[in-house]
Amino acid sequence: MPATPHTEKHFTSGEVVRDIVIGMSDGLTVPFALAAGLAGAADILHSTSVIVIAGLAEIAAGSIAMGLGGYLAAKSDSEHYVKEYDREVREVREIPDEEADEVLEVFQNYGLTSEDSMPIVDALRKRPKDWVDFMMRFELGLEQPDPKRAFRSALTIALSYVAGGFIPLSPYIAMQSAHSALPVSVSVTLVALGVFGYIKGRFTGLNSLRSALQTVVIGGLAAGAAFAIARWIS
Repeated sequence: MPATPHTEKHFTSGEVVRDIVIGMSDGLTVPFALAAGLAGAADILHSTSVIVIAGLAEIAAGSIAMGLGGYLAAKSDSEHYVKEYDREVREVREIPDEEADEVLEVFQNYGLTSEDSMPIVDALRKRPKDWVDFMMRFELGLEQPDPKRAFRSALTIALSYVAGGFIPLSPYIAMQSAHSALPVSVSVTLVALGVFGYIKGRFTGLNSLRSALQTVVIGGLAAGAAFAIARWIS
């Protein structure tokens, strides 16, 4: 009887999902809170035009700021990796005995004895590049970043922010009355927050319903606080 081939399925797009989560969560929450806050001053604002203009300006500024933040973070990761890699290359070349002791320590943390580990250490001594790669991964816990990661991260975060931002703003664009648009915006955004939180939970391995509830509560509290403050001031 032929054996069924063993196939492992692993989720390998964690960085992309993280960028989408960062952009979408802020894109849903910040414009939502801003629009709700302005709608709270609707006695002063006789139409939705100011809310739409302010919302569009916030989406533009927020997406640029968030995208730039993602770009700088990814560039920082890449520069940190290069700096640590150069240091490991120098240490392997100049103080190989100390580096060999560090390899033994890594294997001891996995329960191997020095006798078990020495053949691997001797093999790594003959392959300096592999030795450096080993130290980067198992001593420092660093993976080589994708050189295109910074631009892709910035674009993903910015577009996710824009997509999220238009959800709470769309009722104000479609309707003339801020009082009428506010409950529609609240309903649409809370549903979107719930769906987003549920999907985020599925991708990140968290409890999906709990993730959805947390996302809805956080977004709702932010918008409610903005609305109450604006209402109180106006």
